[in-house]
Amino acid sequence: MAAINTSIVKAQQYLTTGNVIAIPTETVYGLAGNAYNEKAIAAIFKIKNRPKCNPLIVHIHSLATIKKFVKALPTKALQLAQTFWPGPLTLLFEKKPNIPDLVTAGLPHVGIRVPNHTQALNLLSALPFPLAAPSANPFGYISPTTAQQVQNQLGNHIPYILDGGVCPVGLESTIIGFDQNQPIIYRLGGIG
Repeated sequence: MAAINTSIVKAQQYLTTGNVIAIPTETVYGLAGNAYNEKAIAAIFKIKNRPKCNPLIVHIHSLATIKKFVKALPTKALQLAQTFWPGPLTLLFEKKPNIPDLVTAGLPHVGIRVPNHTQALNLLSALPFPLAAPSANPFGYISPTTAQQVQNQLGNHIPYILDGGVCPVGLESTIIGFDQNQPIIYRLGGIG
């Protein structure tokens, strides 16, 4: 079974050594790994039993760092990010080469978000890399909103769960992409 603890330092240690762990966000718990580490990304897909054609969302700690990961920032994307980040909104951008194709299922765009959860933001700020983090549940199952739910579903497959209490939103993030700077909603979620 996974260790459940509130220590960000322990979470950082696991992630830095290539492990996959569960982290809290305001939406649901995420199954997180170093977004630059293809072994960690492959482990996320394996643990979730998720098809590799289903891209992962990359979590960062602030809008100020986004240009490290994306080629361009459309005006309307910037407006949405400034309004809703940190928060339950994922925006799709053309990715830079430092984001592995495995994260994006070979697609040219990457989903990026800044979670609105103190522990998640503190952890992301302490790491030298972004985190790929889909929901911390087996593919097709209900997404967990507590550390114990993660333990019940994936505790035998991961070493650590960062306990951040109950996720207040309890629903995945809304996903918005852009076509010629016009927003397109791909998934309705935590923001209507």
